[in-house]
Formats: sequence, C-alpha cells, structure tokens
Amino acid sequence: MAFYSRVSGSVGMITLQNPPVNALSAPVRQGIVDTIHRALSEPEVKSVVICGQNGTFCGGADIKEFGANMSGPPLVPMIHLIEAAAKPVVAAIEGIALGGGLELALGCHYRVANSKARLGLPEVTLGLLPGAGGTQRLPRLIGVPAALELITTGRHVTAAEALQLGIIDEVTDHNAVDAAVKLAQSVAGKPLDARRISTYPCPRPPDSDVVFEKVMQEVRRHARGAIAPGTCVQAVRAAVALPYAKGMEREKELFATLFTSGQARALQYYFFAQRAIGRWSTPSGARWDTSKPRPVRKAAVIGLGTMGRGITVSLAQAGLSVVAVETQEKQLLAAKQAVTGMLERGAKRRGAPLVLDQIKYGRSVQAAADVDLVIEAVFEDMALKRSIFQQLSRLCKPGTLLCTNTSGLDIDELASQTQSPELVVGMHFFAPAHVMKLLEVVHGPRSSPEALATAMQLGKKMGKVSVAVGNCRCFVGNRMLRPYVMQAYFLLEEGATPEQVDQVLEEFGFPMGVFKMSDLSGLDVAWRMRKAEGLVLPASAGESARIREGSRYSPLGDLICEQGRFGQKTGRGWYQYDKPGGRVAKPDPWLHGFLEEYRTRHGLAARRIDHQEVLERCLYALINEGFQILQDGIAAGPEDIDVIYVLGYGWPRHRGGPMFFAGQVGLDKVLERLEHYHQVHPDVPALKPCSLLRRLAASGSPPISRWREILQKPRSQL
Repeated sequence: MAFYSRVSGSVGMITLQNPPVNALSAPVRQGIVDTIHRALSEPEVKSVVICGQNGTFCGGADIKEFGANMSGPPLVPMIHLIEAAAKPVVAAIEGIALGGGLELALGCHYRVANSKARLGLPEVTLGLLPGAGGTQRLPRLIGVPAALELITTGRHVTAAEALQLGIIDEVTDHNAVDAAVKLAQSVAGKPLDARRISTYPCPRPPDSDVVFEKVMQEVRRHARGAIAPGTCVQAVRAAVALPYAKGMEREKELFATLFTSGQARALQYYFFAQRAIGRWSTPSGARWDTSKPRPVRKAAVIGLGTMGRGITVSLAQAGLSVVAVETQEKQLLAAKQAVTGMLERGAKRRGAPLVLDQIKYGRSVQAAADVDLVIEAVFEDMALKRSIFQQLSRLCKPGTLLCTNTSGLDIDELASQTQSPELVVGMHFFAPAHVMKLLEVVHGPRSSPEALATAMQLGKKMGKVSVAVGNCRCFVGNRMLRPYVMQAYFLLEEGATPEQVDQVLEEFGFPMGVFKMSDLSGLDVAWRMRKAEGLVLPASAGESARIREGSRYSPLGDLICEQGRFGQKTGRGWYQYDKPGGRVAKPDPWLHGFLEEYRTRHGLAARRIDHQEVLERCLYALINEGFQILQDGIAAGPEDIDVIYVLGYGWPRHRGGPMFFAGQVGLDKVLERLEHYHQVHPDVPALKPCSLLRRLAASGSPPISRWREILQKPRSQL
C-alpha cells in the first residue's frame, strides 16, 4: 500500500509500504494512484514527495506477481499519471531505486538521493527489459551510450555516479526525504514542461545505424546466447528512431516477447533459487538454520597459496581479525605482498577503508591458538591435512571450529583426527576466493548443526552464497564435473578435437569449454588428485587396462601431463599459448597428432561427431550425476545444485542450472538419450540413467518445484 500524509503544510507525502523493498505490488500501485489523485485535488498541497518506508525507496516490480494474472493499476499509466501531474513530484531515494523503482523515479519531475543509495535497471538479469518506460526515458535523460550500458548489463550505480550521469538532481549525505521536501517547496508553482522526460528529444548518435550494430555485436558476444541484452538494444534503438508513444509501444512488444520466453523463466527461477537455498535443512535433515551460530571475531588461515591468500582477503574485508600462517619463508613473503595488493585494489574499487592492520602473519600453527575459527587451505594432500588437524586439535582453545578448504577429500576422516569432531566442517571456496561468490559448506556425519550454522553465517558475512552439502568424494560441484570431463575425453578418443568440444559448450553459453577451462585451472591439479586416488594409468597401459571392473577410463589427461603440458602455466596443454602464462588458446598440431597416434595404438577408429552428441553426452552425464547426488542425499534439492553450477562452474545463468535445464528439455527426453548412449557405451556407468531420474520421468516429469516434495520420501523409495 501507499500511505499519505501532509508535511510542512504544503507538501503531500506518499510513502510506499511493502517490506522488505517496497516492491510495486498491486496494492502499492493502487495506493500510489489513489494518493496522487488526492494530493492533486487538495488545494493546500503545492508539491508532492514520493518516498519509501524504512529507508528504502523501491526495489521494483513484485516478481511474485510474474506468471499470475496481474491485477491493480498497470505500472505504465501510473507513471504517466505522475509525470503529467500539474504539481511538482519529487522522488526521495534512499536505499535502492531498482527496476520499476527507478522507472517510477524517472516519471517524477525531480529526484533526490541519499549518498549511499544505489540505482539501476537490472531487469536484464531476469531475462527481461525495463518495461515501464525505462528504455525510452533513460536515453532521453542521459544519452544513448550511457543508457545502453546500464540497461544491457543491469549494473547498479552509486548516487554519486547517478548524479554525474544526470539521472538524479541532487545528492545528500543526510535524510533524502528532508532534502526532497525542501526541494519540493522550492519548486512549487514553477513550470513543469521542461521536467517531463518523455517530452525530451532522444539524442541521435552520429551514424546511429553503425553505432547500434556495433553495440549489438558486442552485447551478443558477452551475452553468450542470452536474448534479453540484445532485445534491450532494440528497445533503446526505438527511443532514437520513434516518437515517445511509438517507442513505448515497441518497448511493450519486446517486453512481451521476453516475458514468455524460456530464458526469462530460467532466470527468474534462478533468482528465487539463490534466495531459497538457505531456508532448508541439510540433506540429512539437520536443521542448522534453527541453530544459533557462534560468534566469530578472529579467524586463522593455514596455508597461503592461491586459495589461502584469497580466503585471508575475504575474511579481512568482512571485518574479522585474521592470523595468516605459512611455514615456508619465501612463500610467506610472496603471500604478504599478494594479499596487500589484493586488499589495496579491493579498497580502491569499493571505496572502502584499507584493512591491512587486521591481518597478522605467522610461520607456525601455534599462531592460531586463540582464534574462534580456523580455515585450513593447504594443497590437496590427505596426509598433510590429517597432520594439521591433529596439531590444531591439540593447540586451539576449546570450542574452536576447524574448517578445511578441501575440494573433495573426506571431511569425516579429518574430523576423526580431532578431539571434537562435531566442530569440523568443510568450507570449499572457489578460485579466486576473494572474488567468486560460491561457498560449499560441507557437513560430515558428526558435524553439529551449530558448527554448520556458524560456517554458513560466516560465508554470508564474507559476501558468499553458501550452500550446505553432504560429505562424499568431491561433494556436489566437482563430483558432477568428473563425468562431464570424462565424456569430453571419450569424445576425443572417438574422433573429436578440443576445439570442437569447446566450441559446442561455449555456444551453449559456458564462458569456456571444458578443455580451455582445464588449461586455465592447471591440468596438474586434477592429475595430482587422480594419482592420490589411484586412478592414473601408466603410459604403457593397453586397451584392456582402460576398462576397470567394467568401467571405461580415459588416460588422455594423464598422458598430457606426463608430457609436462599443464596448461596456460606451461604454455602448452590441450592448446598452445604464445608463452607460459599466456591467455590466448590456439589449436596445437602436436596435440592433434598425439590424438591420432593414441587412437591408432588403441585400435580406435575416428568418426564424425556432431554438435548434438557433444552437448548431450557432456551435459546429460553431468545432469545424471546431479540426480544421483539428490538420490544420495548429498544436496537438499535441485536448487542447491543449480546455484552451485551457475556460481561456481560457469553454467549459463539464462539456462537456470543443470537440473532446471533438464526439466525444460523434458526428463523423458533426457532419460531416452541417456539410455541410447549407455546402450552404445555400456562400459560408461555415468551414462546409465539414475533411478531417481527414471522415477521422475515415469511420474510425468513433474515441475522442478515438486521435486523437493518427492525427495522427502525415504531414500529406499527413490
């Protein structure tokens, strides 16, 4: 709703009330219309201020209304009513003005913002475009180039940048409502014709057709298959080419096209999935979300390699005191320099204070004796990690949480090395740890709900999206990655090239195909893990050795590493690079010759592999493992898996995540194609459809919203 009052005698105050972000739901829109009419009809009221309750202007449309029959006054006529008002209307922006909230403000005659406010049109991130005049008013106000950048990226801007761009008229460090009231009083009775943005001519860039074509090409390149950014460009182009009323009609047509698209459904699903994953119990039923997390004021990081440095930076930026431990002097000095540089760049980028004094460095685990929580971040060696946990258990004060940054080792085995196994959890960060938003919080069978709640809360404090997962080899993300990568290896054995496989996956929407990603990460990392698990075959292994207990294994990744080809770091991997550390991947004739020789040695005849087979075998093997993870109770629901894969592994956001994508394709179709490929390759268990997938497909492929309900049944029934 919207509450009406009078302030300073002559100013009508309209306050939006719809916590937490005052979204423009039907009751709010109705309230705005009613109160605007009231303010305009009262002779004593000379001007109007629109503000939001509790320090928040407006977060935009109520997404919960999407897909339902819309009721109440439409947003566009409501904004036109405000803009056409004969009395000046001032928007008092505090907190946020996003999406429809900013479009509402653009319909006002003046805009005042608190210096800490953020503004933006993020509809593109939901697969939409600003559909209440944003694509028509914003370019008229700030010019086409600036408007295109904001609308096609969905980027939020600070009040200071908004002032510089010309979106707002005034910034205040104090209460924006008070400043807006003063402005409203000062402009009462003044002409408003020059304040109605819809009447402005839209500036036409020189050679506008060429400009828009270049922008469209650039947007499509970055969008990687997402249709909304390019549609936003079309809408802004209409602002240049058409009168305002016709431009609004074009905006409406384009919005309708996006609104009914599968990509919009996927992006809106993902929006809610991110916000929902923290509300559920763990897969084993432990209600960590009702447990009170322990206070963590001081933390230690053990091991200052790449991951440890990023974790140290994240903890310090979250306001914690940090003890950073590295036993090797040379590594310690390099880590200090790297951490300092990351903190300085981060402070400059965020406009935040530098927090160097919050970090103390040490060369002994003894330095962690008095902290509240420890994150061990040494490399993936179980013997080394066991030794560190034994030391920590003896050294740390009672009640200290002991966390490991392992990407796949057994949490329970590490917990067994301590005196308090209930205080041990996994905190699997993703590189670079101070940038990547995902955190897998791994609970072992003996992890207490309180310990899990503490790790989840700490992740949130560090700005991460924390997902609670169960304990198994490689947890969720990396466990699903293995069959995906192995299918890519098998495709090379059968006749594909790294370039072909990567091109297909990148056209699907991944930022990098599997082989470019491996080169970037370093082939030796996964190789070391495979050797630790006893998976690596000797170079001389024949065809029979490639079948283990009925399961096919490809040693291609191992053989590449035996050649010293570790990816970008060595200048050679699945691709070649101009120099070690180079970034531009080029096809490597040596690699092509190596694959031909490998096929000949193993009696494999190369065949033509089409686009569809690459996509289905890689993606459906990954998805099938996701169903197995749900069946095993390692993830609580499909949303957890989808958030992990979008945030941690580059799954295209406009496809919702692998489990959502499976639902869109049709579970019966996924099942049929897996059965086909498993029949062709019976020695590849990853292609054998999971029984949960079979059950869901047999029950009519229920919508993903119902999977969780089905998963609540006993595991023996899945």
